[in-house]
Amino acid sequence: MGVMIDGVWHKEERTAFAADGSFQRATTSFRDFVTADGSSGFPAEPGRYHLYVSHACPWAHRTTIFRALRRLEDAVSISVVDPHMSDEGWHFSDGPDCIPDGVNGARYLRDIYGAAKDDYTGRVSVPVLWDRKEATIVNNESSEIVRMLNTAFNAWGDGEPDFYPPPLQREIDAVNEPVYEHVNNGVYKTGFARSQEAYEAAFEALFATLDELEARLGRQRYLVGDRITEADWRLFPTLVRFDAVYVGHFKCNKRRIADYPNLGNYLRDLYQQPGVADTVNMDHIKRHYYGSQLRINPTGIVPKGPELDLMRPHGRAAPD
Repeated sequence: MGVMIDGVWHKEERTAFAADGSFQRATTSFRDFVTADGSSGFPAEPGRYHLYVSHACPWAHRTTIFRALRRLEDAVSISVVDPHMSDEGWHFSDGPDCIPDGVNGARYLRDIYGAAKDDYTGRVSVPVLWDRKEATIVNNESSEIVRMLNTAFNAWGDGEPDFYPPPLQREIDAVNEPVYEHVNNGVYKTGFARSQEAYEAAFEALFATLDELEARLGRQRYLVGDRITEADWRLFPTLVRFDAVYVGHFKCNKRRIADYPNLGNYLRDLYQQPGVADTVNMDHIKRHYYGSQLRINPTGIVPKGPELDLMRPHGRAAPD
């Protein structure tokens, strides 16, 4: 995708790669926090904050999951970009399951970044948490937005359970680190690799980590014991896209998630949690990856399959 430089959009792809052809993800730029007590300068208030997301993007998907689980639909409004990304970047439309920008009236997501910082330089990515009152972007880092949604808005939503409880934070962080590096980002490092060596290194790390997660889930129901935590919701968006997109499109084809007994059942367990299935839009997911990433799929043809039955019994209930 393109990039903004000094507030000007440049259509040319500026994805970063190392000398060996391996993909390097750019860092996010807006890193302020919404807090319940307002000590950060951004106090939690109903109706003040707005999320810009894509149903296709796994990073944005984390935030829509937390918004749904916390029942914050009335407290934090949302816009959903069109799944097709052209050389103009993410854009808003009236397409199926899209929600135009009713806050700033923007045509392109880059307009939101420009409104927050007129000389902005960097990637234009989702999710974005926007503050209506200050007319600026608070944060565009998904891992931090989910933590705000987890606790800051409890006065207007459902604050239970805490998905990042203090006694488990160290273990959650320890699980998050390899999951991010080798799974969440690992599928991109595999799919975007520009050399055989870089591809194979990412591929091997991805499946070694999936094998470790499979063994872990053979010992316990969730990644951190017997309760769902942030670690599970950070893994879920990658797992739910894996068989439909990453196996074929990103050449992550050693095994499907359906081929892992524990991971496959675990995926269905999470999918069947109340409110979660409604956050999964497989049409947007496939249309974005296959229809927009033309360097990988030059024809832009979107596959009809696979058939995924995520409502089948998962057998992950705790024993009596």
